[in-house]
Amino acid sequence: MIHAIRQAYNEAFSPERYRAFLDRIEQEYPGKLDFRVAETPVFVPSALKDKLVEASESIIDVITAENFKELTEGAIPAHQRVPHENEHTSFLAIDFAICRDETGTLIPQLIELQGFPSLYGYQSYLANQFRDFYPIPDSVSHLFHVDSDETYRQHLRRLIVGLHQPENVILLEIFPEKQKTRLDFAITEDLLGIQSVCLTKIQKEGRKLYYEKDGQRYHIHRIYNRLIFDELDQLNHLNTAFSLTDDVDVEWVAHPNWFFRISKYTLPLLNSPYVPPSFYLDQLGEYPADLENYVLKPLFSFAGSGVKLSITKDELDAISDKQNYLLQRKVKYEPVIQSPDGLVKCEIRLLYVWHEKDPRPTLLTNLARLSRGEMIGVNFNKNFDWVGGTVSFFENSLAV
Repeated sequence: MIHAIRQAYNEAFSPERYRAFLDRIEQEYPGKLDFRVAETPVFVPSALKDKLVEASESIIDVITAENFKELTEGAIPAHQRVPHENEHTSFLAIDFAICRDETGTLIPQLIELQGFPSLYGYQSYLANQFRDFYPIPDSVSHLFHVDSDETYRQHLRRLIVGLHQPENVILLEIFPEKQKTRLDFAITEDLLGIQSVCLTKIQKEGRKLYYEKDGQRYHIHRIYNRLIFDELDQLNHLNTAFSLTDDVDVEWVAHPNWFFRISKYTLPLLNSPYVPPSFYLDQLGEYPADLENYVLKPLFSFAGSGVKLSITKDELDAISDKQNYLLQRKVKYEPVIQSPDGLVKCEIRLLYVWHEKDPRPTLLTNLARLSRGEMIGVNFNKNFDWVGGTVSFFENSLAV
């Protein structure tokens, strides 16, 4: 999207350099990379950057409103409500499709948002890998509101570890060594000195939690939560001493309830030119006349599962649990990334942290995904190149 930088990058690109780029990751973190890394970053001009930030701030206005918790009480399934919820989420990720308006100007359109951590460790690492292998000028940055990757890491330490010793803080997942995001877990461990621990390995005594490492037992004071109920529900007969809904003496970052509050459930509460109209299915008196322009999404799913791109009135009528679905107006992704053999579509996720006493979250970095398929995601981009996960470099980002 920044023509001069794109041209220089594409001229420097070669399959051999890309292979060396991936080989470096494999050398540094053997066996950890389990998802496709796109061949290129995204280079975002300042005009689009400003619109992305403006769109996000309008969403944050709703999330920081005094009545937000009241409006989202129905988001948390009763059997999945976790005790001791704090005042706000610790993380905020906002996903935008890059589109064009009627004048041809590039604009963001909200796809989803989540009060749940994303690849905060990996994205900083990936940006520096791109800089090592390709010509990326200092006039662009993957960072916001911080002057260096070290300052960025200090934010993560403050938020995730807090005032505790790293050995008393864990990254919680189900079988973390098998997760596709295990590369991010490994980088986070290196950055912060914390340990990834499987839910099945947690020991519980009264209200206290423990884990073991190298034959030594550690008291868990704080949990960096990367576990979601959606995946947990798919595993039958999982043998655990600790359930997320237990009343235990531990600090959560982010608290699991915020995964539900800030989610697809939030979309109908938003009103902005950057937010496609969204409706709770059970609250619609009548369906939109142009149903072909809407997508059906389950409220309580993750990573795009259950999304239907085409839906009819009869199919909607047949849904018995309409309270668990929403209709969202489709957006038209604009192919804007120049690859060697055509244009590619793009989605940008802005990544925020929200320290406990701060009135609003702080934008720190980003994640991007490239697609040639009908939707962003692995299942729609098999056997394509110049697709997958990447990072954006924003024009004059440090001046934001």
